[in-house]
Amino acid sequence: MVTDAHPAHPSDLSVSLSTVEGVRVVTLCGELDHTARDRVGAALSPPPGTASPRTVADLTDVTFMDSSGINMLISAYRAAEDARGWLRVAGARASVLRVIELVGIDSFIPCLPTLREALES
Repeated sequence: MVTDAHPAHPSDLSVSLSTVEGVRVVTLCGELDHTARDRVGAALSPPPGTASPRTVADLTDVTFMDSSGINMLISAYRAAEDARGWLRVAGARASVLRVIELVGIDSFIPCLPTLREALES
């Protein structure tokens, strides 16, 4: 299921949802900043009543992430943990991964180089 198409401008963000092997995959494309907070927050949050939700945030095509993106990942992680599930990040570019590493998110959210690795780990 796709909720948005690819962004019209590189600074826009598109969000698409799919399920792969029982895992929700939230694919983001564009800039992950405060303008995308509501859409991304809703997409990353486990659906109500979901037991042990498993989610991968595919950041392969995210070109920029600010503190809003960090906060969205932390919120999604907490929601998944509260529901006895998990969140993983896949494919973050070097610049995005650097932000994740600087704030230490990679110490509690696994960050894998590819979607396949995130699904299999």
